[in-house]
Amino acid sequence: MSLTTIVREWGRIGCIGFGGPPTHIKLLRELCVERRQWLDAQDFEDAIAACNLLPGPASTQLAIFCAWRLRGRRGALVGGTAFIVPGLIVILALAALFLGTSPPLWVLGAGAGAGAAVPAVAIQAGASLTGASWQRRKNSTRWLCYLIAGGAAAATLGPWLVLVLLGCGVIELALQLDVGRRQGGAMPGVAATPVLAVGALGAGVLLSVAWVAFKIGALSYGGGFVIIPLMQSDAVSHYHWMTGTQFLNAVALGQITPGPVVQTVAVVGYAAAGLVGGILASVVAFSPSFAFILLGGQRFDLIRGDRRARAFLGGAGPAAIGAIFGSAIPLTRALSHAWQYAVLVGALLLLLLLRRGVVLTLLCAGAAGVVIALTVGSALR
Repeated sequence: MSLTTIVREWGRIGCIGFGGPPTHIKLLRELCVERRQWLDAQDFEDAIAACNLLPGPASTQLAIFCAWRLRGRRGALVGGTAFIVPGLIVILALAALFLGTSPPLWVLGAGAGAGAAVPAVAIQAGASLTGASWQRRKNSTRWLCYLIAGGAAAATLGPWLVLVLLGCGVIELALQLDVGRRQGGAMPGVAATPVLAVGALGAGVLLSVAWVAFKIGALSYGGGFVIIPLMQSDAVSHYHWMTGTQFLNAVALGQITPGPVVQTVAVVGYAAAGLVGGILASVVAFSPSFAFILLGGQRFDLIRGDRRARAFLGGAGPAAIGAIFGSAIPLTRALSHAWQYAVLVGALLLLLLLRRGVVLTLLCAGAAGVVIALTVGSALR
């Protein structure tokens, strides 16, 4: 398998991968299992399960892992980069347009319209994860407590949310370890210690951007959308890199561009420090995913069967889902025009009742914003 083939195929997925992780997984399965038969179906499903036990963007880790299986570390680096870069280029170009000093009226309208639909996307994202997490629960009461804790933290605690997610994971891990000991046996498998980090100690904008991006890449459990509550407080309230409206635009851009949803962090980095900040944020956010595969790819079969990793995710997972639901509250508070609430209601109907896709919903909301902005100029004042 040549590196040129990996660049071409993984780059193609990075260019056409609209719709987030479900689309990425579908395209990778079609390429690696069905069309080229580079991996068998069981290996692919095992890789999905292992990636879901790791922090960070699972579909990106799956793309890196599949390339690693074909050409080792070089394949992982080349394939992962080819998967990430197309979306990064698109989202940085859009960030320059939407975050410019004097964007055209239609751009402001598109951003306000798509941004109004973002709280609905958060609710839909949380709802889509709830069923599978509930089925995997060990204890219904604890699961609900973790869910509520994550939701309350996302709505109120802001930058401290990551500690709540880790805390819920550690509590569930400790409880299941205690049950295992009382039943007369240890929990076998690789020790899955949660990734901990020390915050950057106020040494400039770029270091702050790197710290925020690191939290996204190394400490986010529960799917791509959990990055939203993790980033919002830092970007808007703590560092003041963006307004609430601009952050809504950033989230919408991350949803409608191809490739990983985590690319949203590049818009935050761009708002903080221009093009350098955007590239730095993306590099730092995705570095843990590369590290997990390069250092632990050979142990994926052990990770998937490790009861400690599953126990930790049994607490952090529901808390992350709660955080996704809870993020809808500050996202809704960031809406600044009355007509945006009507767009939000329409988005909820499209996503939850009519079950339309996220990309289509955001494009419709953006189009509504453009029409309103061009017909009623005062709507954006």
